[in-house]
Amino acid sequence: MLKKQLAVLTLAIINLTFYACNTPQVEQPAKNKYNILFVSIDDLGPNLGAYENQYIHSPNLDAFAKTGMTFRNTYCQAAVCAPSRASLMTGLRPDSSHVWHLGDQFRVEHPNVVTMPQHFQKYGYHTVCIGKIFHNYMPDSISWDEPDLRPEQYKRSEWLKRDGETFYVNKETQRKQKIRRDELVKKRPNYYADGWNNGPAWEMEDVHDSMYFDGAQTELAKRSLTRLAKKDQPFFMALGYFRPHLPFAVPKKYWDLYDKDSIPLSRNPFLPEMAPVMSMNKMYELRGYDGFKNLQHPSVNVMAEDTARMLKMGYYASVSYIDTQFGKILQHLKDEGLYDNTIIIVWGDHGWKLGEHNGWCKQTNYNIDIHVPMMVYSPNQANAGAQTFEITELIDMFPSLCDLADIPAPSYMQGTSFVPLIENPTRPWKKAAFSQFHRRPKITPDGGRYMGYSIRTKTHHYVAWYRWNNETHEAEDFVTHELYDNVKDPDENKNVVDDPKYGLIVTELKQQMKAGWKWALPAKQ
Repeated sequence: MLKKQLAVLTLAIINLTFYACNTPQVEQPAKNKYNILFVSIDDLGPNLGAYENQYIHSPNLDAFAKTGMTFRNTYCQAAVCAPSRASLMTGLRPDSSHVWHLGDQFRVEHPNVVTMPQHFQKYGYHTVCIGKIFHNYMPDSISWDEPDLRPEQYKRSEWLKRDGETFYVNKETQRKQKIRRDELVKKRPNYYADGWNNGPAWEMEDVHDSMYFDGAQTELAKRSLTRLAKKDQPFFMALGYFRPHLPFAVPKKYWDLYDKDSIPLSRNPFLPEMAPVMSMNKMYELRGYDGFKNLQHPSVNVMAEDTARMLKMGYYASVSYIDTQFGKILQHLKDEGLYDNTIIIVWGDHGWKLGEHNGWCKQTNYNIDIHVPMMVYSPNQANAGAQTFEITELIDMFPSLCDLADIPAPSYMQGTSFVPLIENPTRPWKKAAFSQFHRRPKITPDGGRYMGYSIRTKTHHYVAWYRWNNETHEAEDFVTHELYDNVKDPDENKNVVDDPKYGLIVTELKQQMKAGWKWALPAKQ
């Protein structure tokens, strides 16, 4: 009862703060403010050369890493799109935003929340959104001066509810996809993604980059930057790329960068030893694509090697495609004379399994799904090209960008500005990162509904699972837990929570999880 009262009080305080934040006078536009380029890459785990993946071709992102700061130990707050993005865009963790899964909407719970672009608007920024920044079909258009910009060829009225990743180039694929889409919508008018998320899991047409959605977005972003360069106002431009999200539909030349038979398969294609039943996802995302509808839970499914190689090759090809698009944007910033006055941040919203733990896609608390890339460039920053291995979280981006832009951050932020790490990459920082995942009954083999809370330190990863009351939105009975020794077992292949050697560590991590994210804040210096 006390927990519920405290939760209600916390939400009341947050909501009062939102109302207060809606009333301040707008600052006058300032020419000397840095612009912001905010680049999201959907489903991108730390699969880049800059993160020591020696097999992937990512020259532009790797070169960018050498100009700014690369954060090697960053974690998302939930390993699925909507909760992760809602958290970092509002500065609230999932239990405060009440966005735990794809269908949850933060505007329903907090109609007056001030998002990151809204906050920058108040300080004179012109805000523009291209692509996926919030979740696809919940773009939160009120957050932007120019919301939901899309290439002209994709503005057809019947496509306005359609996700950007659902477009194919092949005409026969398009024909079959529409037939299937119409069947789905006829059965259920509110079908997810308006029924368009069906078709093959990969495509490799020999076409120009702009024939696929992200390439067309890149051209639109370049034109938008040219236009914004002429404004007497700093801009906050968000550019959300859809790949490497499924389906892996990108031009053939990016597939040609890889030899399918030479790509190494995951080194741990098996469930973690002693892992509880609710720990893994059911791969339902992949199951929606042609040939995968009979895909089973990782506890019973075995992916054919040739299929696994095609999927991994497609993911890598998609990363390389986005790497090229990002390189075009950087060059255009330089051509327009904007680069030296623009803060650039690039991030992935969560990781993605490529056969690890016998799974595909995201939606777990495992390190493979919560560990994400984040790279930042700020004009004239110290330590260009440096890396930090201190713990950071995606929720830290909101206050950090405020810091870098020299504007005040909202008082209710539940993240911490990482700017001191840019100045000193090795200084002691956060003691842990916090994530969570809501496991629904239709996904869990035993039909239960659970919430898994994760605390990740530099050496260990502890996850506690509770029964979840979906009506009161409260964790109830403790069910089970996991502990992984990330020093001895970086791939998290063995749950050692019941090993007596780790008894003291389990006790400490339980206490630290109970103390929450404030306990893990860096010490003031």
